[in-house]
Amino acid sequence: MTPPTAPEHRTVAAQLREVLPRLPRAEQRVARALLAGYPTAGLEPLAVVAGLAKTSAATVLRLAYRLGFEGYPELQQAIKRETQQRYSSPLAQYATPHQGSDSVLGRSSQVLLEGTALTFEQLSEGELMKAARLLADPALRVSAAGGRFSEILARYLIAHLEQLRPGAAYIAGSAADHAAHLLDLGRRDVLVLFDYRRYQRETIAFANAAAARNVKIVLLTDPWLSPAAAVADVVLPAQVSSPSPFDSLTPAVALLETLIAAVVDELGEAGRKRVAEYDQLADGVLREEDRPAPAR
Repeated sequence: MTPPTAPEHRTVAAQLREVLPRLPRAEQRVARALLAGYPTAGLEPLAVVAGLAKTSAATVLRLAYRLGFEGYPELQQAIKRETQQRYSSPLAQYATPHQGSDSVLGRSSQVLLEGTALTFEQLSEGELMKAARLLADPALRVSAAGGRFSEILARYLIAHLEQLRPGAAYIAGSAADHAAHLLDLGRRDVLVLFDYRRYQRETIAFANAAAARNVKIVLLTDPWLSPAAAVADVVLPAQVSSPSPFDSLTPAVALLETLIAAVVDELGEAGRKRVAEYDQLADGVLREEDRPAPAR
């Protein structure tokens, strides 16, 4: 059997998260040990992984077989290939030959549509709805943060949530901003983080610190999963295949808009009433701005 190795296939981490709730207890410990130190833990010798999980080498092997691998070495090879892709830089992408059409329009259409379709194909509806319920819960405050490029997605999410529910805030991306926000975070908070390869240390540190304060974390990331996935309550991966050397956020935007639609469904009439009130207030502000300034 050929294990999943390319972006268009499920990563080992994604498979582990998917099967985790259904595993026997001993195999759950192995899966959690692998996820907690992913991908490094999966590159350790079999005996080391068994020791991390406080179980036997045979249990580690059973988990590898359950994922469709012919043994632990084959699982390791898949993780090694993932790791190369996980930290691939734009410069390395220049060396990747383009497949399909020579036209940039044709190439873009193919790559972006396929990436978006694959994102939805591999999306766990259970994870999506779990995230939506967290974001719609009026007893919880919601904040969001992203990286150099993905902060656009964090701002986009909050711009919608502000209209749909109270208690939604965008957090700027600096470590100082994160530290200031952490002062007030606790059990009543949901933190939505956006982190795509090459992952940002500030975002990962923010996730770890927030998790230590019992904050619920929703992570939107790529197929190889940000290290922040180790402490996330919900992980929503999107493809990043692009017609250029730079990773695409197009599938991530489609996933985010689907999450917003799920939040709208969860909020129901309460969301509709708030949007109506927002429109009324916004119209009033616009009319006020249109008035001519008083004569002096």
